[in-house]
Amino acid sequence: MKKVPINSPNKIEKAIPYLTKKLNVGIIVNKNFAYLDGKEVNEFLAEKVIQAVDFGFDAEDACLLRNENFSLEFINIKDHTHRKNLAEIRARVIGTEGKAKKTIELLTGSVIVIHGNIVGVIADSEHVSQTIQGILSLIQGSKHANVFSYLERQNANLRKIDDEDLGLRDPKKDLKNLD
Repeated sequence: MKKVPINSPNKIEKAIPYLTKKLNVGIIVNKNFAYLDGKEVNEFLAEKVIQAVDFGFDAEDACLLRNENFSLEFINIKDHTHRKNLAEIRARVIGTEGKAKKTIELLTGSVIVIHGNIVGVIADSEHVSQTIQGILSLIQGSKHANVFSYLERQNANLRKIDDEDLGLRDPKKDLKNLD
């Protein structure tokens, strides 16, 4: 039996039925700890998944960590900027109506959650460093278009995405350019 410290027992309790089925472990939540009971390999994977759910990832997204090619990384915004207005920096990473975050997720095949001044990233091993580099660039003040361009070049083979799907182009401007 493995003991895992948690901050949000309610989140874990809500996800227990899904997680026990997917992870093949018994999960018991008691105040600030989750107790895992199963094979050692399953307990190890369950610990990573519970850490992700506790941070704020959906249980389904956290279960991506069952695949050995996926990893969970955290970026502390305070460690990468000298600016004092951290709310503005978080807003840069999220973007208007969440567009910047969604675009990074689409371009890299990652899942991103922002909780306080910490950014959590679940991505496969091929794209995790590029995803982190894109987020760090936004934190340090790079233009969104430059970051998206970098990610597109790095991940051209991930999937072909039409710019309109990302909401990056303004169709009205495109029509004016045709005249």
